[in-house]
Amino acid sequence: MHPEVRTPVNAPVRAAGTTGTTGATAAPGTGAGLRPLSARSVVLSLLLGAHPPEMPVKDLVSAVAPFGVGGSTLRAALSRMVAAGDLRRTDTVYGLSDRLLDRRRRQDEAVEPRTRAWDGDWEMAVVTATGRGPAERAALRARLTDLRLAELREGVWLRPANLLRPLPTDPAGAAQHYMARPEAPAGDLAARLWPLDDWAATARTLLDRAARAEHPADRFTAFAAVVRHLLADPVLPPALLPANWPGAALRTAYAAYRREMTALVHRE
Repeated sequence: MHPEVRTPVNAPVRAAGTTGTTGATAAPGTGAGLRPLSARSVVLSLLLGAHPPEMPVKDLVSAVAPFGVGGSTLRAALSRMVAAGDLRRTDTVYGLSDRLLDRRRRQDEAVEPRTRAWDGDWEMAVVTATGRGPAERAALRARLTDLRLAELREGVWLRPANLLRPLPTDPAGAAQHYMARPEAPAGDLAARLWPLDDWAATARTLLDRAARAEHPADRFTAFAAVVRHLLADPVLPPALLPANWPGAALRTAYAAYRREMTALVHRE
């Protein structure tokens, strides 16, 4: 259960909050990329903490109230979400669509990736296709960043081979995947590929904001930013990270908030 976001895994290293504008409510603060809440994000997050992921509209009205979402705003957002395919409706009960649940499972895996001991190898993807249009190039870049690869130079993408996830097949043959051992010192290469100090500084700012937030809307917005920032974590081997890397602390805080929100849903 977590704030709903739509963000590529390797998005630019900056924190941000919820992305929707439907039914925007309070703006609990600025800085560290925090954005106003939307009724859509609150509803999706609450339903993700429900088992099964559905709630009667009367329970949703009560659940969203602490986040500054009124009943009329909620009902308008629910209608739009059903029309958009985010939700399914049975009488007065709203539940997450299968499409959205599948996307959420993928995002959960991205927020809490599985790792393995690093033996010094690097994954390398080399773009081999030519003559592609802007949309095709953008789609390929998105696929590569979803794999937490970073671009060394145009068409050459790298990362340490410490993640437990299969490399996707590419039926179009747009990129070839290899394992390599660069001659450059691994720490220097990692620092060149990712702005690690910037990521760590933003993570500490978000941890502080989340710890100081008291109102439910403030906490929701802060942790929406936390989720987005975790998606931009390169998840490097410990040997390649700066001292006092805050990634684990950010994930621990996020996990505690998920438990808090799940408990809120179960009280309804």
